[in-house]
Amino acid sequence: MAKEAEKIGVIVVDVQADFTKFRNGSLAVDGTDEAYIKTVEENTKKLRAAGFPIFGTQDWHPANHVSFFISHKGKVAFEVIKVHGKDQVLWPPHCIQNTPGAEVLLDKKLFRAFVKTATNPQYEGYSGFQDDGGQKTDLDKLLKKDKIKKLVVYGIATDYCVRATVLDAVAGGYKVIMIKNLSRGVAPDTSQKAIEEMKAKGVVVFDDVDLEKIKAN
Repeated sequence: MAKEAEKIGVIVVDVQADFTKFRNGSLAVDGTDEAYIKTVEENTKKLRAAGFPIFGTQDWHPANHVSFFISHKGKVAFEVIKVHGKDQVLWPPHCIQNTPGAEVLLDKKLFRAFVKTATNPQYEGYSGFQDDGGQKTDLDKLLKKDKIKKLVVYGIATDYCVRATVLDAVAGGYKVIMIKNLSRGVAPDTSQKAIEEMKAKGVVVFDDVDLEKIKAN
């Protein structure tokens, strides 16, 4: 079992202050109260204790990021515009580099490494693997260094950064398990659509962490 466990890694996506109701974040997602943070931490500890290396993604925006509505004169939060030919939701400023809002709310000692995302002011970056301009993070290299073939992914938000990270992982050849109850989405309809999209790509979706099922799948 130990050998098999070494090949499974965990990616915890963007459990950061600005995305949580717990910290009255500027882009707080429903269902992200203190109880949610505690549940995520307990389950992350459980996975770490089972021998799975834990990696975290951290949204890390420059203050002038293209995804912020304040970067576009006359635009308002949640308006959709075209950026580099793609639909871009304009968000309230959030997870700005070196601010309290960008803080990861889980015990940092649980993590093997963090990768910072959306660091280029000109490109959106929902995925833990790359931004919309194709600039790669170190995540794939870190996983390959640990010879990881299978990933357990959860966090915030189901319909944006979790979805993009999962789909890029599948495209990169990883087998992926997504944990639904440890993830929270911006909106119920887009979250359900994201889960269906993941399943269609071969992703296994579990409600909760079940170590035996994770090892067996």
